[in-house]
Amino acid sequence: MILLLLVFLGGVLTILSPCILPVLPFVFARAEQPFLRAGLPMLAGMAVTFAAVASLAAVGGAWAVHVNQYGRVLALILLSAFALTLLSKRLADFIARPFVSVGNRLVDGASGGGSEASPSRSFLLGIATGLLWAPCAGPILGLVLTSAAISGPNTHTSLLLFAYAAGAATSLAAALLIGGRLFTLMKKSLGAGEWIRRGFGMAILLAVVVIAAGWDTDVLTRLSLNSTNRLEQSLIARIKPEQTENAPLAMHAAGAKDDAAPEGNLPNLAGATAWLNSEPLTPQALRGKVVLIDFWTYSCINCLRTLPYVKTWNDKYKDAGLVVIGVHAPEFAFEKQLKNVLNAVHELGVSYPVALDNNFSIWQAFNNQYWPAHYFVDAQGKIRGHHFGEGNYDESEQLIRKLLVEAGAKNLPAADTPVKASGIQVAADNADMQSPETYVGYARAENFAATPNLQADKATGYTLPATLALNQWGLQGNWQADKEKAMLAGATGKIDFRFYARDLHLVIGPGADGKPVRFRVLLDGQAPAEAHGVDTDANGNGTVHEQRLYQLIRQSKDVRVHTFSIEFLDSGAQAFAFTFG
Repeated sequence: MILLLLVFLGGVLTILSPCILPVLPFVFARAEQPFLRAGLPMLAGMAVTFAAVASLAAVGGAWAVHVNQYGRVLALILLSAFALTLLSKRLADFIARPFVSVGNRLVDGASGGGSEASPSRSFLLGIATGLLWAPCAGPILGLVLTSAAISGPNTHTSLLLFAYAAGAATSLAAALLIGGRLFTLMKKSLGAGEWIRRGFGMAILLAVVVIAAGWDTDVLTRLSLNSTNRLEQSLIARIKPEQTENAPLAMHAAGAKDDAAPEGNLPNLAGATAWLNSEPLTPQALRGKVVLIDFWTYSCINCLRTLPYVKTWNDKYKDAGLVVIGVHAPEFAFEKQLKNVLNAVHELGVSYPVALDNNFSIWQAFNNQYWPAHYFVDAQGKIRGHHFGEGNYDESEQLIRKLLVEAGAKNLPAADTPVKASGIQVAADNADMQSPETYVGYARAENFAATPNLQADKATGYTLPATLALNQWGLQGNWQADKEKAMLAGATGKIDFRFYARDLHLVIGPGADGKPVRFRVLLDGQAPAEAHGVDTDANGNGTVHEQRLYQLIRQSKDVRVHTFSIEFLDSGAQAFAFTFG
Protein backbone atom coordinates (compact mmCIF):
# COMPACT_ATOMS: atom_id res chain seq x y z
CA MET A 1 0.00 0.00 0.00
CA ILE A 2 2.87 2.37 0.82
CA LEU A 3 4.45 1.68 -2.56
CA LEU A 4 1.19 2.40 -4.38
CA LEU A 5 1.03 5.74 -2.57
CA LEU A 6 4.64 6.53 -3.51
CA VAL A 7 4.01 5.74 -7.19
CA PHE A 8 0.74 7.71 -7.12
CA LEU A 9 2.59 10.76 -5.77
CA GLY A 10 5.21 10.33 -8.49
CA GLY A 11 2.39 10.57 -11.03
CA VAL A 12 0.97 13.67 -9.33
CA LEU A 13 4.37 15.36 -9.73
CA THR A 14 4.22 15.00 -13.53
CA ILE A 15 2.11 18.18 -13.63
CA LEU A 16 5.37 20.01 -12.83
CA SER A 17 7.19 18.47 -15.80
CA PRO A 18 7.31 20.04 -19.29
CA CYS A 19 6.57 16.57 -20.74
CA ILE A 20 2.92 17.06 -19.72
CA LEU A 21 2.55 20.10 -21.99
CA PRO A 22 1.49 18.27 -25.20
CA VAL A 23 -1.36 16.57 -23.29
CA LEU A 24 -2.79 19.73 -21.75
CA PRO A 25 -4.68 21.00 -24.84
CA PHE A 26 -6.48 17.66 -25.18
CA VAL A 27 -7.49 17.81 -21.52
CA PHE A 28 -8.49 21.48 -21.31
CA ALA A 29 -10.55 21.24 -24.48
CA ARG A 30 -13.09 19.42 -22.26
CA ALA A 31 -13.14 22.20 -19.68
CA GLU A 32 -16.57 23.49 -20.83
CA GLN A 33 -18.19 20.08 -20.42
CA PRO A 34 -19.49 18.61 -17.12
CA PHE A 35 -16.53 17.10 -15.29
CA LEU A 36 -18.21 13.80 -14.33
CA ARG A 37 -19.37 13.13 -17.90
CA ALA A 38 -16.45 14.56 -19.85
CA GLY A 39 -13.28 15.30 -17.91
CA LEU A 40 -13.31 12.30 -15.55
CA PRO A 41 -13.99 9.62 -18.24
CA MET A 42 -11.33 11.12 -20.47
CA LEU A 43 -8.71 11.07 -17.71
CA ALA A 44 -9.71 7.49 -16.81
CA GLY A 45 -9.24 6.41 -20.43
CA MET A 46 -5.86 8.11 -20.52
CA ALA A 47 -4.73 6.36 -17.31
CA VAL A 48 -5.92 2.90 -18.36
CA THR A 49 -4.30 3.18 -21.80
CA PHE A 50 -0.98 4.42 -20.42
CA ALA A 51 -0.84 1.56 -17.89
CA ALA A 52 -1.62 -1.04 -20.57
CA VAL A 53 0.83 0.32 -23.14
CA ALA A 54 3.63 0.82 -20.57
CA SER A 55 3.18 -2.75 -19.30
CA LEU A 56 3.50 -4.14 -22.82
CA ALA A 57 6.45 -1.91 -23.73
CA ALA A 58 8.36 -2.88 -20.58
CA VAL A 59 8.13 -6.61 -21.19
CA GLY A 60 7.12 -7.10 -24.80
CA GLY A 61 10.19 -5.93 -26.68
CA ALA A 62 10.29 -4.33 -30.10
CA TRP A 63 6.92 -5.66 -31.29
CA ALA A 64 5.14 -3.74 -28.53
CA VAL A 65 7.03 -0.59 -29.46
CA HIS A 66 5.95 -0.91 -33.10
CA VAL A 67 2.32 -1.66 -32.22
CA ASN A 68 2.24 1.42 -30.01
CA GLN A 69 3.62 3.52 -32.88
CA TYR A 70 0.66 2.52 -35.07
CA GLY A 71 -1.69 3.43 -32.24
CA ARG A 72 -0.02 6.82 -31.91
CA VAL A 73 -0.54 7.52 -35.63
CA LEU A 74 -4.25 6.69 -35.39
CA ALA A 75 -4.54 8.83 -32.25
CA LEU A 76 -2.87 11.79 -34.00
CA ILE A 77 -5.35 11.53 -36.87
CA LEU A 78 -8.29 11.30 -34.49
CA LEU A 79 -7.20 14.25 -32.38
CA SER A 80 -6.46 16.32 -35.49
CA ALA A 81 -10.08 15.74 -36.49
CA PHE A 82 -11.12 16.83 -33.01
CA ALA A 83 -9.11 20.04 -33.42
CA LEU A 84 -10.75 20.78 -36.77
CA THR A 85 -14.21 20.50 -35.25
CA LEU A 86 -13.17 23.09 -32.70
CA LEU A 87 -11.73 25.45 -35.30
CA SER A 88 -14.48 25.42 -37.89
CA LYS A 89 -17.22 23.01 -38.78
CA ARG A 90 -17.21 24.22 -42.39
CA LEU A 91 -13.43 23.90 -42.69
CA ALA A 92 -13.57 20.45 -41.12
CA ASP A 93 -16.23 19.26 -43.56
CA PHE A 94 -14.26 20.60 -46.51
CA ILE A 95 -10.83 19.16 -45.56
CA ALA A 96 -11.55 15.94 -43.73
CA ARG A 97 -15.22 15.01 -43.81
CA PRO A 98 -14.80 11.31 -42.76
CA PHE A 99 -12.40 12.07 -39.93
CA VAL A 100 -14.48 14.95 -38.63
CA SER A 101 -17.49 12.68 -38.35
CA VAL A 102 -15.42 10.48 -35.99
CA GLY A 103 -14.24 13.55 -34.13
CA ASN A 104 -17.77 14.87 -33.73
CA ARG A 105 -18.90 11.55 -32.28
CA LEU A 106 -16.11 11.72 -29.73
CA VAL A 107 -16.76 15.33 -28.83
CA ASP A 108 -20.39 16.30 -28.36
CA GLY A 109 -20.79 20.03 -28.44
CA ALA A 110 -17.43 20.67 -30.08
CA SER A 111 -19.15 22.30 -33.03
CA GLY A 112 -21.26 24.51 -30.86
CA GLY A 113 -24.33 22.31 -30.70
CA GLY A 114 -24.32 22.43 -26.94
CA SER A 115 -25.29 18.77 -26.47
CA GLU A 116 -24.22 17.10 -23.25
CA ALA A 117 -20.99 15.11 -23.36
CA SER A 118 -21.12 11.31 -23.51
CA PRO A 119 -18.91 9.48 -20.93
CA SER A 120 -18.17 6.69 -23.41
CA ARG A 121 -17.02 9.13 -26.09
CA SER A 122 -14.92 11.04 -23.59
CA PHE A 123 -13.36 7.74 -22.48
CA LEU A 124 -12.42 6.98 -26.11
CA LEU A 125 -10.86 10.42 -26.43
CA GLY A 126 -8.88 9.60 -23.27
CA ILE A 127 -7.65 6.38 -24.88
CA ALA A 128 -6.33 8.39 -27.83
CA THR A 129 -4.62 10.81 -25.45
CA GLY A 130 -3.13 7.92 -23.46
CA LEU A 131 -1.53 6.55 -26.63
CA LEU A 132 0.25 9.87 -27.14
CA TRP A 133 1.31 10.65 -23.58
CA ALA A 134 5.05 10.13 -23.05
CA PRO A 135 5.91 11.16 -19.47
CA CYS A 136 9.50 12.03 -18.59
CA ALA A 137 10.58 8.96 -16.61
CA GLY A 138 11.91 10.02 -13.22
CA PRO A 139 13.23 7.78 -10.42
CA ILE A 140 9.78 6.52 -9.37
CA LEU A 141 8.58 5.56 -12.85
CA GLY A 142 12.04 4.09 -13.51
CA LEU A 143 11.62 1.92 -10.41
CA VAL A 144 8.29 0.59 -11.68
CA LEU A 145 9.58 -0.09 -15.20
CA THR A 146 12.54 -1.95 -13.69
CA SER A 147 10.05 -4.10 -11.82
CA ALA A 148 8.24 -4.88 -15.07
CA ALA A 149 11.45 -5.71 -16.93
CA ILE A 150 12.68 -8.07 -14.19
CA SER A 151 9.50 -9.71 -12.98
CA GLY A 152 7.67 -9.90 -16.28
CA PRO A 153 4.01 -9.06 -16.84
CA ASN A 154 1.91 -9.37 -13.70
CA THR A 155 -1.01 -7.75 -11.94
CA HIS A 156 1.22 -5.99 -9.40
CA THR A 157 3.29 -4.19 -12.05
CA SER A 158 0.20 -3.14 -14.03
CA LEU A 159 -1.40 -1.86 -10.82
CA LEU A 160 1.69 0.25 -10.09
CA LEU A 161 1.67 1.71 -13.61
CA PHE A 162 -2.03 2.51 -13.27
CA ALA A 163 -1.34 4.17 -9.89
CA TYR A 164 1.28 6.37 -11.60
CA ALA A 165 -1.15 7.28 -14.38
CA ALA A 166 -3.92 7.87 -11.83
CA GLY A 167 -1.64 10.28 -9.97
CA ALA A 168 -1.03 12.23 -13.17
CA ALA A 169 -4.76 12.17 -13.94
CA THR A 170 -5.53 13.48 -10.45
CA SER A 171 -3.31 16.52 -10.86
CA LEU A 172 -4.76 17.11 -14.33
CA ALA A 173 -8.28 16.80 -12.91
CA ALA A 174 -7.53 19.49 -10.35
CA ALA A 175 -6.17 21.74 -13.08
CA LEU A 176 -9.20 20.96 -15.26
CA LEU A 177 -11.68 21.87 -12.53
CA ILE A 178 -9.92 25.17 -11.85
CA GLY A 179 -9.52 25.88 -15.56
CA GLY A 180 -13.17 25.09 -16.27
CA ARG A 181 -14.35 27.68 -13.78
CA LEU A 182 -11.94 30.24 -15.20
CA PHE A 183 -13.13 29.66 -18.76
CA THR A 184 -16.78 29.92 -17.69
CA LEU A 185 -16.06 33.31 -16.11
CA MET A 186 -14.23 34.46 -19.25
CA LYS A 187 -17.15 33.45 -21.46
CA LYS A 188 -19.67 35.30 -19.28
CA SER A 189 -17.62 38.46 -18.80
CA LEU A 190 -15.95 38.72 -22.21
CA GLY A 191 -18.28 36.79 -24.51
CA ALA A 192 -15.21 35.01 -25.80
CA GLY A 193 -16.59 31.48 -25.94
CA GLU A 194 -16.07 31.07 -29.70
CA TRP A 195 -12.51 32.39 -29.57
CA ILE A 196 -11.65 30.18 -26.60
CA ARG A 197 -12.96 27.18 -28.52
CA ARG A 198 -10.86 28.08 -31.57
CA GLY A 199 -7.86 28.70 -29.35
CA PHE A 200 -8.18 25.16 -28.06
CA GLY A 201 -8.36 23.90 -31.62
CA MET A 202 -5.10 25.68 -32.51
CA ALA A 203 -3.45 24.41 -29.31
CA ILE A 204 -4.45 20.82 -30.11
CA LEU A 205 -3.09 21.10 -33.66
CA LEU A 206 0.14 22.50 -32.23
CA ALA A 207 0.31 19.62 -29.75
CA VAL A 208 -0.22 17.14 -32.61
CA VAL A 209 2.70 18.72 -34.48
CA VAL A 210 4.90 18.56 -31.36
CA ILE A 211 4.11 14.89 -30.82
CA ALA A 212 4.38 13.92 -34.50
CA ALA A 213 7.81 15.59 -34.68
CA GLY A 214 8.97 13.70 -31.58
CA TRP A 215 9.62 16.88 -29.60
CA ASP A 216 7.60 15.52 -26.66
CA THR A 217 10.20 12.77 -26.10
CA ASP A 218 13.20 14.85 -27.14
CA VAL A 219 13.14 18.60 -26.45
CA LEU A 220 10.69 18.47 -23.56
CA THR A 221 12.54 15.55 -21.97
CA ARG A 222 15.68 17.68 -21.91
CA LEU A 223 13.81 20.61 -20.38
CA SER A 224 12.45 18.23 -17.75
CA LEU A 225 15.81 17.22 -16.36
CA ASN A 226 15.86 17.60 -12.58
CA SER A 227 12.38 19.23 -12.65
CA THR A 228 10.92 16.56 -10.37
CA ASN A 229 13.81 14.13 -9.89
CA ARG A 230 14.90 15.59 -6.56
CA LEU A 231 11.35 15.57 -5.23
CA GLU A 232 10.93 11.94 -6.28
CA GLN A 233 14.29 10.92 -4.81
CA SER A 234 13.26 12.61 -1.56
CA LEU A 235 10.01 10.63 -1.51
CA ILE A 236 11.91 7.36 -2.10
CA ALA A 237 14.43 8.20 0.61
CA ARG A 238 11.68 8.84 3.17
CA ILE A 239 10.10 5.42 2.62
CA LYS A 240 12.06 2.47 4.01
CA PRO A 241 12.78 -0.33 1.54
CA GLU A 242 10.83 -2.84 3.60
CA GLN A 243 7.84 -0.57 3.01
CA THR A 244 8.26 -0.71 -0.76
CA GLU A 245 6.72 -4.15 -0.88
CA ASN A 246 7.77 -5.92 -4.08
CA ALA A 247 9.43 -3.11 -6.02
CA PRO A 248 12.77 -4.15 -7.53
CA LEU A 249 15.60 -1.69 -7.09
CA ALA A 250 18.25 -2.63 -9.59
CA MET A 251 21.73 -1.64 -8.40
CA HIS A 252 20.37 0.79 -5.81
CA ALA A 253 21.34 0.96 -2.16
CA ALA A 254 18.47 0.40 0.24
CA GLY A 255 17.90 0.48 3.97
CA ALA A 256 18.45 -2.25 6.49
CA LYS A 257 16.48 -4.52 8.76
CA ASP A 258 18.55 -6.66 11.07
CA ASP A 259 15.90 -8.12 13.33
CA ALA A 260 16.50 -11.35 15.23
CA ALA A 261 12.80 -12.31 15.00
CA PRO A 262 12.18 -15.11 12.44
CA GLU A 263 11.04 -14.00 8.98
CA GLY A 264 10.24 -17.45 7.58
CA ASN A 265 12.13 -20.56 6.56
CA LEU A 266 15.06 -20.80 4.16
CA PRO A 267 13.43 -21.47 0.75
CA ASN A 268 14.39 -24.32 -1.53
CA LEU A 269 17.48 -23.63 -3.63
CA ALA A 270 16.60 -26.19 -6.33
CA GLY A 271 15.89 -23.46 -8.89
CA ALA A 272 19.61 -22.84 -9.46
CA THR A 273 20.68 -23.56 -13.05
CA ALA A 274 24.25 -24.37 -11.95
CA TRP A 275 26.49 -24.36 -8.88
CA LEU A 276 30.08 -23.14 -8.62
CA ASN A 277 32.58 -24.01 -5.87
CA SER A 278 30.14 -26.57 -4.43
CA GLU A 279 27.73 -29.38 -5.06
CA PRO A 280 24.05 -28.28 -5.02
CA LEU A 281 23.02 -27.32 -1.48
CA THR A 282 19.62 -27.82 0.14
CA PRO A 283 17.96 -26.37 3.26
CA GLN A 284 18.13 -29.84 4.83
CA ALA A 285 21.87 -30.18 4.22
CA LEU A 286 22.44 -26.72 5.71
CA ARG A 287 20.67 -27.46 9.02
CA GLY A 288 23.01 -26.78 11.91
CA LYS A 289 24.86 -24.10 9.91
CA VAL A 290 24.41 -20.36 9.97
CA VAL A 291 23.82 -19.29 6.36
CA LEU A 292 24.35 -15.94 4.65
CA ILE A 293 22.55 -15.66 1.32
CA ASP A 294 24.03 -12.90 -0.86
CA PHE A 295 22.04 -11.91 -3.97
CA TRP A 296 24.46 -10.34 -6.40
CA THR A 297 25.42 -10.01 -10.06
CA TYR A 298 28.96 -9.44 -11.25
CA SER A 299 28.43 -6.19 -13.20
CA CYS A 300 26.58 -4.49 -10.30
CA ILE A 301 28.76 -1.79 -8.72
CA ASN A 302 26.86 -1.94 -5.42
CA CYS A 303 27.41 -5.71 -5.29
CA LEU A 304 31.11 -5.30 -6.06
CA ARG A 305 31.53 -2.77 -3.24
CA THR A 306 29.93 -5.15 -0.70
CA LEU A 307 32.00 -8.11 -1.89
CA PRO A 308 35.12 -7.44 0.27
CA TYR A 309 32.94 -7.64 3.40
CA VAL A 310 31.18 -10.83 2.33
CA LYS A 311 34.53 -12.46 1.51
CA THR A 312 35.96 -11.35 4.86
CA TRP A 313 33.00 -12.80 6.78
CA ASN A 314 33.36 -16.07 4.89
CA ASP A 315 37.08 -16.33 5.64
CA LYS A 316 36.65 -15.31 9.27
CA TYR A 317 33.65 -17.43 10.29
CA LYS A 318 33.53 -20.46 7.98
CA ASP A 319 35.35 -22.61 10.53
CA ALA A 320 32.84 -21.49 13.18
CA GLY A 321 29.86 -22.75 11.16
CA LEU A 322 29.03 -19.98 8.68
CA VAL A 323 28.15 -20.93 5.10
CA VAL A 324 28.03 -18.09 2.58
CA ILE A 325 26.06 -18.71 -0.61
CA GLY A 326 26.24 -16.20 -3.42
CA VAL A 327 23.05 -16.30 -5.49
CA HIS A 328 24.02 -14.84 -8.84
CA ALA A 329 20.85 -13.27 -10.34
CA PRO A 330 21.74 -11.71 -13.72
CA GLU A 331 20.58 -8.26 -14.76
CA PHE A 332 21.95 -8.42 -18.31
CA ALA A 333 21.79 -11.33 -20.76
CA PHE A 334 25.57 -11.82 -20.82
CA GLU A 335 25.52 -12.48 -17.07
CA LYS A 336 23.57 -15.68 -17.72
CA GLN A 337 26.49 -17.28 -19.54
CA LEU A 338 28.27 -19.82 -17.36
CA LYS A 339 31.73 -19.04 -18.74
CA ASN A 340 31.30 -15.34 -17.94
CA VAL A 341 30.26 -16.03 -14.34
CA LEU A 342 33.07 -18.58 -13.94
CA ASN A 343 35.58 -15.98 -15.09
CA ALA A 344 34.11 -13.30 -12.80
CA VAL A 345 34.13 -15.62 -9.76
CA HIS A 346 37.79 -16.42 -10.45
CA GLU A 347 38.84 -12.81 -11.06
CA LEU A 348 37.00 -11.57 -7.96
CA GLY A 349 38.44 -14.29 -5.73
CA VAL A 350 35.06 -15.73 -4.67
CA SER A 351 35.72 -19.11 -3.02
CA TYR A 352 32.35 -19.80 -1.37
CA PRO A 353 29.42 -21.58 -3.14
CA VAL A 354 27.70 -19.65 -5.91
CA ALA A 355 24.26 -20.62 -7.24
CA LEU A 356 23.38 -19.34 -10.72
CA ASP A 357 19.80 -18.11 -10.58
CA ASN A 358 19.28 -17.43 -14.29
CA ASN A 359 15.54 -17.97 -14.09
CA PHE A 360 15.14 -15.88 -10.91
CA SER A 361 13.64 -18.92 -9.18
CA ILE A 362 15.53 -18.42 -5.91
CA TRP A 363 15.01 -14.66 -6.18
CA GLN A 364 11.25 -15.16 -6.34
CA ALA A 365 11.29 -17.79 -3.59
CA PHE A 366 12.80 -15.15 -1.28
CA ASN A 367 10.48 -12.49 -2.73
CA ASN A 368 13.66 -10.48 -3.18
CA GLN A 369 13.78 -7.19 -5.07
CA TYR A 370 17.32 -5.84 -4.59
CA TRP A 371 20.93 -6.10 -5.71
CA PRO A 372 22.73 -6.63 -3.39
CA ALA A 373 20.58 -8.28 -0.72
CA HIS A 374 21.75 -10.28 2.31
CA TYR A 375 19.56 -12.77 4.19
CA PHE A 376 20.76 -14.21 7.50
CA VAL A 377 19.59 -17.76 8.34
CA ASP A 378 20.02 -19.46 11.72
CA ALA A 379 21.01 -23.06 12.39
CA GLN A 380 17.32 -24.13 12.45
CA GLY A 381 16.78 -22.81 8.93
CA LYS A 382 14.88 -19.67 10.02
CA ILE A 383 15.53 -16.35 8.27
CA ARG A 384 16.44 -14.04 11.14
CA GLY A 385 17.27 -10.81 9.34
CA HIS A 386 18.09 -9.13 6.08
CA HIS A 387 19.93 -6.14 4.67
CA PHE A 388 19.43 -4.46 1.31
CA GLY A 389 22.15 -2.46 -0.46
CA GLU A 390 25.50 -1.24 0.80
CA GLY A 391 26.47 -0.21 4.32
CA ASN A 392 25.55 -1.30 7.86
CA TYR A 393 28.40 -3.80 7.76
CA ASP A 394 29.01 -3.75 11.52
CA GLU A 395 25.35 -4.52 12.25
CA SER A 396 25.38 -7.36 9.70
CA GLU A 397 28.49 -8.89 11.26
CA GLN A 398 27.02 -8.61 14.75
CA LEU A 399 23.95 -10.55 13.57
CA ILE A 400 26.19 -13.26 12.09
CA ARG A 401 28.05 -13.54 15.39
CA LYS A 402 24.79 -13.67 17.36
CA LEU A 403 23.46 -16.54 15.23
CA LEU A 404 26.76 -18.43 15.48
CA VAL A 405 26.73 -18.14 19.28
CA GLU A 406 23.14 -19.40 19.34
CA ALA A 407 24.32 -22.39 17.30
CA GLY A 408 26.99 -23.18 19.90
CA ALA A 409 30.06 -21.54 18.42
CA LYS A 410 32.75 -20.46 20.87
CA ASN A 411 35.92 -18.39 20.74
CA LEU A 412 34.86 -16.42 17.68
CA PRO A 413 37.51 -14.27 15.97
CA ALA A 414 37.55 -10.59 16.84
CA ALA A 415 34.90 -8.54 15.09
CA ASP A 416 37.18 -5.61 14.28
CA THR A 417 39.17 -7.28 11.49
CA PRO A 418 39.94 -4.59 8.90
CA VAL A 419 38.36 -5.07 5.48
CA LYS A 420 40.59 -4.34 2.53
CA ALA A 421 38.90 -2.83 -0.52
CA SER A 422 40.71 -1.46 -3.56
CA GLY A 423 39.99 -0.35 -7.11
CA ILE A 424 36.35 -0.66 -8.11
CA GLN A 425 35.44 -2.12 -4.70
CA VAL A 426 36.31 1.02 -2.71
CA ALA A 427 33.25 2.51 -0.99
CA ALA A 428 31.40 5.24 -2.88
CA ASP A 429 31.90 8.94 -2.17
CA ASN A 430 28.22 9.62 -1.50
CA ALA A 431 28.85 13.20 -0.42
CA ASP A 432 30.03 14.10 -3.92
CA MET A 433 27.72 11.86 -5.97
CA GLN A 434 24.92 13.64 -7.83
CA SER A 435 24.61 11.41 -10.87
CA PRO A 436 22.23 8.41 -10.97
CA GLU A 437 22.71 5.02 -12.52
CA THR A 438 21.78 5.41 -16.18
CA TYR A 439 20.85 2.66 -18.61
CA VAL A 440 21.79 2.82 -22.29
CA GLY A 441 19.20 0.38 -23.69
CA TYR A 442 15.91 1.96 -24.76
CA ALA A 443 13.78 0.05 -22.22
CA ARG A 444 15.10 2.10 -19.30
CA ALA A 445 17.09 4.94 -20.87
CA GLU A 446 16.64 8.40 -19.36
CA ASN A 447 18.10 11.84 -20.07
CA PHE A 448 19.16 10.97 -23.63
CA ALA A 449 20.17 14.18 -25.39
CA ALA A 450 21.48 13.22 -28.83
CA THR A 451 19.60 13.69 -32.10
CA PRO A 452 17.42 11.88 -33.09
CA ASN A 453 15.69 10.25 -30.10
CA LEU A 454 16.95 6.81 -29.11
CA GLN A 455 15.59 4.49 -31.81
CA ALA A 456 14.45 0.95 -31.03
CA ASP A 457 16.14 -1.99 -32.76
CA LYS A 458 17.54 -0.24 -35.82
CA ALA A 459 20.92 1.19 -36.77
CA THR A 460 20.77 4.99 -36.55
CA GLY A 461 23.22 7.82 -36.96
CA TYR A 462 23.29 10.04 -33.85
CA THR A 463 24.68 13.52 -33.30
CA LEU A 464 25.60 14.96 -29.91
CA PRO A 465 24.44 18.47 -28.95
CA ALA A 466 27.00 21.23 -28.50
CA THR A 467 26.57 21.09 -24.72
CA LEU A 468 25.04 18.72 -22.20
CA ALA A 469 23.20 19.54 -18.98
CA LEU A 470 24.03 17.67 -15.78
CA ASN A 471 23.21 13.95 -16.13
CA GLN A 472 22.44 14.21 -19.82
CA TRP A 473 24.19 11.78 -22.15
CA GLY A 474 24.19 10.93 -25.82
CA LEU A 475 25.62 8.88 -28.66
CA GLN A 476 27.74 10.03 -31.60
CA GLY A 477 28.00 7.91 -34.74
CA ASN A 478 26.07 4.91 -35.98
CA TRP A 479 24.56 2.83 -33.15
CA GLN A 480 21.82 0.23 -32.79
CA ALA A 481 19.93 0.19 -29.48
CA ASP A 482 17.97 -2.73 -28.09
CA LYS A 483 16.17 -3.06 -24.74
CA GLU A 484 19.32 -3.36 -22.62
CA LYS A 485 22.24 -1.93 -24.61
CA ALA A 486 23.51 0.12 -27.54
CA MET A 487 25.81 -1.56 -30.08
CA LEU A 488 28.28 0.36 -32.22
CA ALA A 489 27.27 -0.28 -35.83
CA GLY A 490 29.95 1.94 -37.39
CA ALA A 491 33.74 1.78 -37.50
CA THR A 492 34.03 4.23 -34.59
CA GLY A 493 31.62 5.89 -32.21
CA LYS A 494 31.41 7.98 -29.07
CA ILE A 495 29.35 8.39 -25.90
CA ASP A 496 29.35 11.58 -23.82
CA PHE A 497 27.97 12.01 -20.28
CA ARG A 498 27.81 15.15 -18.12
CA PHE A 499 28.24 13.85 -14.56
CA TYR A 500 29.00 14.82 -10.96
CA ALA A 501 30.72 12.04 -8.99
CA ARG A 502 34.14 10.84 -7.92
CA ASP A 503 33.99 7.64 -9.97
CA LEU A 504 32.44 6.82 -13.33
CA HIS A 505 31.89 3.24 -14.45
CA LEU A 506 30.44 1.82 -17.64
CA VAL A 507 29.24 -1.73 -18.24
CA ILE A 508 30.61 -2.54 -21.68
CA GLY A 509 31.60 -5.52 -23.79
CA PRO A 510 33.08 -6.43 -27.17
CA GLY A 511 30.96 -7.38 -30.16
CA ALA A 512 29.47 -10.77 -30.95
CA ASP A 513 32.77 -11.92 -32.44
CA GLY A 514 34.52 -11.35 -29.10
CA LYS A 515 37.34 -9.31 -30.66
CA PRO A 516 38.90 -6.73 -28.31
CA VAL A 517 37.71 -3.15 -28.76
CA ARG A 518 40.09 -0.26 -28.14
CA PHE A 519 38.79 2.94 -26.58
CA ARG A 520 39.99 6.35 -25.44
CA VAL A 521 38.54 8.33 -22.53
CA LEU A 522 38.55 12.12 -22.12
CA LEU A 523 37.55 14.30 -19.18
CA ASP A 524 36.47 17.80 -20.22
CA GLY A 525 38.19 17.21 -23.55
CA GLN A 526 41.54 16.27 -21.99
CA ALA A 527 43.28 13.02 -21.07
CA PRO A 528 42.21 12.05 -17.53
CA ALA A 529 45.80 11.96 -16.18
CA GLU A 530 45.58 11.26 -12.42
CA ALA A 531 41.80 10.95 -12.66
CA HIS A 532 41.99 7.76 -14.76
CA GLY A 533 40.20 4.64 -13.55
CA VAL A 534 41.63 1.18 -12.99
CA ASP A 535 40.68 0.17 -16.54
CA THR A 536 42.36 3.12 -18.29
CA ASP A 537 45.81 4.65 -18.28
CA ALA A 538 46.72 8.30 -17.70
CA ASN A 539 46.21 9.02 -21.41
CA GLY A 540 42.70 7.55 -21.24
CA ASN A 541 43.51 4.47 -23.30
CA GLY A 542 41.96 1.10 -22.59
CA THR A 543 40.68 -2.09 -24.22
CA VAL A 544 37.41 -3.99 -23.83
CA HIS A 545 38.18 -7.72 -23.62
CA GLU A 546 35.08 -9.03 -21.88
CA GLN A 547 31.57 -8.04 -20.82
CA ARG A 548 31.78 -6.48 -17.36
CA LEU A 549 31.84 -3.22 -15.44
CA TYR A 550 34.84 -1.00 -16.28
CA GLN A 551 36.04 1.81 -14.02
CA LEU A 552 36.97 4.64 -16.36
CA ILE A 553 37.29 7.64 -14.02
CA ARG A 554 38.49 7.77 -10.39
CA GLN A 555 39.17 11.29 -9.09
CA SER A 556 41.15 12.02 -5.96
CA LYS A 557 40.36 15.75 -5.90
CA ASP A 558 38.39 18.44 -7.70
CA VAL A 559 35.18 16.42 -7.68
CA ARG A 560 32.67 18.57 -9.57
CA VAL A 561 30.66 18.59 -12.78
CA HIS A 562 32.66 17.17 -15.68
CA THR A 563 31.97 16.06 -19.24
CA PHE A 564 33.05 12.47 -19.79
CA SER A 565 33.68 11.15 -23.27
CA ILE A 566 34.55 7.64 -24.44
CA GLU A 567 35.45 7.02 -28.08
CA PHE A 568 35.48 3.44 -29.32
CA LEU A 569 38.16 2.92 -31.95
CA ASP A 570 36.89 -0.44 -33.20
CA SER A 571 33.44 -1.57 -34.26
CA GLY A 572 31.16 -3.86 -32.27
CA ALA A 573 31.37 -2.23 -28.83
CA GLN A 574 28.34 -2.78 -26.60
CA ALA A 575 27.40 -0.29 -23.86
CA PHE A 576 24.87 -1.22 -21.16
CA ALA A 577 24.81 1.13 -18.16
CA PHE A 578 26.64 3.96 -16.41
CA THR A 579 27.14 3.80 -12.65
CA PHE A 580 28.88 6.20 -10.28
CA GLY A 581 30.64 6.22 -6.94
